[in-house]
Amino acid sequence: MNNQNIIIYENTIFYDILHEISEEINFSVIKYSKNQLLKLQSEKNVNSIVITNKTIKNVNNQIIITKFPISIPKLIEKINIEFLKYKFNSQSKIKIRNYIFDLNSREMNYQNEKLKLTEKEISSIIYLFNKKKPVNVEELQVKVWDYRSELETHTVETHIYRLRKKILKKFNDNQFIKSTSNGYQIN
Repeated sequence: MNNQNIIIYENTIFYDILHEISEEINFSVIKYSKNQLLKLQSEKNVNSIVITNKTIKNVNNQIIITKFPISIPKLIEKINIEFLKYKFNSQSKIKIRNYIFDLNSREMNYQNEKLKLTEKEISSIIYLFNKKKPVNVEELQVKVWDYRSELETHTVETHIYRLRKKILKKFNDNQFIKSTSNGYQIN
């Protein structure tokens, strides 16, 4: 059994049906009370989908079913699609400092401001952020730019310089990518 949960809220019959076939559908089926649902509202759980007959405020990942009967294969398809959508969306956005990066649209967001970035800019930012220590130019050339020549090049320095300038102009932040004696760093 995998770690994806189907939470049934206020529908005991529906719960009984899905629970009975839960081994065949490869989801954990859980029945929630109102108190349990209140706790779920405060969490952000991408591995759970709530199936209910009405929209519940402040609960993510809901499937509202109002028309019965519903075919089980069609329901399973709908559940799988919802899990895929939420997984895709959750993996596409990362937070670095006060900024939200949308990897799908290649945007850097802060409050209502958006900055379009190139694929290399996003890759550079994510690589620097994941390292937690200064990264030298040679490492960026190999790991981000896939550049292995022994010739000296200033492509990475120029790229980082322009990226820092873009961020400064849009967000007035000259400390996002720091230049140290050991390389570049994002805290």
